[in-house]
Amino acid sequence: MDAQELYELLPAIHRLRDHAEGEPLRALLAVLAREAGAVEENLAQLYDDLFIETAADWAVPYIGDLIGYRSLYGVTPQIASPRAEVANTIGYRRRKGTASMLEQLARDVTGWDARVVEFFQLLATTQYMNHIRPENRATPDLRHWRPLADAGTPFDSLSHTADVRRISRARGRFNIPNIGIFLWRIAAYSHTRSPAVGLDARRFRFSPLGADMPLYNLPLPEAAITHLAEPANVPQPLARRRLREELDQHYGVGRAILVERASIDAQGRLDPAQPIVPVPLSDILVCNLQDVPDGGGGVGWAHTPVPAAKVAIDPVLGRLAFGGDETGMILVSYQYGFTADMGGGEYERAATFDEELAPVRQVAMDSSLQNALAPGAGAVEIRDSGRYAENLSLAVPAGERIEVRGANGARPTLVLGAEFAIGGGVGADVALNGLLIAGGTIRISGSLRRVRLSHCTLVPGLGLNEDGTPTVPGAPSIVLESAGTALEIDHCITGSLRVAADATVTISDSIVDALADDAVAFSGLDGVSAGAPLTLLNATIIGRVWAREMPEATNTLFLAALPEPDPPGPTQWKYPVRVDQRQSGCVRFSYVPPGSRLPRRYRCRPQSAAEAARVRPSFTSRGYAAAGYGQLSRRCAPEITAGADDGSEMGAFHGLFGAQRETNLRVRLDEYLRFGLEAGIFYAS
Repeated sequence: MDAQELYELLPAIHRLRDHAEGEPLRALLAVLAREAGAVEENLAQLYDDLFIETAADWAVPYIGDLIGYRSLYGVTPQIASPRAEVANTIGYRRRKGTASMLEQLARDVTGWDARVVEFFQLLATTQYMNHIRPENRATPDLRHWRPLADAGTPFDSLSHTADVRRISRARGRFNIPNIGIFLWRIAAYSHTRSPAVGLDARRFRFSPLGADMPLYNLPLPEAAITHLAEPANVPQPLARRRLREELDQHYGVGRAILVERASIDAQGRLDPAQPIVPVPLSDILVCNLQDVPDGGGGVGWAHTPVPAAKVAIDPVLGRLAFGGDETGMILVSYQYGFTADMGGGEYERAATFDEELAPVRQVAMDSSLQNALAPGAGAVEIRDSGRYAENLSLAVPAGERIEVRGANGARPTLVLGAEFAIGGGVGADVALNGLLIAGGTIRISGSLRRVRLSHCTLVPGLGLNEDGTPTVPGAPSIVLESAGTALEIDHCITGSLRVAADATVTISDSIVDALADDAVAFSGLDGVSAGAPLTLLNATIIGRVWAREMPEATNTLFLAALPEPDPPGPTQWKYPVRVDQRQSGCVRFSYVPPGSRLPRRYRCRPQSAAEAARVRPSFTSRGYAAAGYGQLSRRCAPEITAGADDGSEMGAFHGLFGAQRETNLRVRLDEYLRFGLEAGIFYAS
């Protein structure tokens, strides 16, 4: 009820007198109506607080307490607020212990794709005649490819003999009380309309770096909680046989793979006046295009040339072969595997952009990137995931800012023909965001105030050979010559750094890879002296480090070793990780190789010589071309995988909170697993 409604309830004589006296009564009723409205709104909210869908945030824990909800680490978007899980708790309990419910629970509390397997169904047993299971055969049927292709995977349907080892320790599997929960830590990331790299006029590779690379499927969402995950619902590499048999499910617009033909202009750029034509599904073949001797002492590809007008795809190697010579540009859309939103990609990055910069000059594959860099200040936004092979340089006027970025939802590749020179006047700022850079070193000079790299990849070793090995292993990714410049690296992958002693460097949630433990990852400009003060937060550093000062190093992995013998030079390295000024700064919750010279340490590993070999970090892969690059191996010691300041893992992927995700799942399994059953957690990737 508003003030006017209250006022009209008064007798007419009182309203007339009130009007004659300047309406003080109307003003009083307005105050009463406002307070009554607040009480009415509060009563309505109290009613809404009875239901989890409409309750205020403060009421959610109380509703959860009424049903016995146990809180979890809020490390994934699904459980950052417990509202959804509290709402689903009753539904979970009604389906308690079922495979489909456990699978949905695992996805909800970890944020990873999951698959639940009841191992008792895969036991080779003598069957009861009143309950015959025709699919449960003691020996596989060799006429059916799918069960054989899935053997040894989370989708294995073959029968096995009993395994009496404890599944809770991720050892035994096939036993009557055992439930297996498989999790996928590697996700599928899209790369859309990227120019394929040609070996010749007929042979191409999907990777914009020209290296072999496995292609991943595009995971399909599951429609209902009663559905168990199938191979199409989880991110995993595409096998040749599966792609061949299910080509219509994986090839086409909006699917995992698409190949398109485009015309080029006189400068070799995409011609926007001509349409982009997809290769039809009927022209696609799936082949093994592995290396074979070509008969002339060289190496060729198997099954080439393909029939005329046909296109062969090898998803295992990420290769393309055409039946005839291609004169235009081949554009490929595909999925690749990686662990986290790092190093650039078509994931959400809009929050990292400098939105205040103007003007915004947009670049696409039909234009030159260097021409857009020439004017100086503002933002240069690359709109697509194209491949830009140019010699680049950038000069920023004093006091101005410039950001060179890939648009949100794009991952452009810059293939440099020489060093990328970045310079500027006093107080100038440069930012690079969302770029994949290969082919040359970034050299920074002048009087720049700050250079910031966000979500970029500066390919370690400058580039990749066809087999995924680095092209120039000893070359640095960044050379910072200017004194007083602050270099900031966030969510990036880079090679080694050479930095002047008078600059400053901050690295967070990133990998710096010198490609070998005894190579130099961070030093002064000459490679044999101290570099700038170095601050590290959640970083993985592969290679030796020599810094003038280290104000802070938190949750960082240093993988460094002295070469044998120590190479000659003006100054010999004496420590794997060396900091000259040790009176200030702190290294905390980090792995530091024995023999390092650092400031004060707090809860670092190893803590003794006996512990050194056991806790040394190991990775799924150390090769940049691999999907598991930089990811901690499951064989890693718990002091590393759960040794950070908040109980997460040390290193660049600290922000994934893998240890907390697994803890969340184990907490929920204690509540929802049926009596007598035992569960084990396995990582499928």
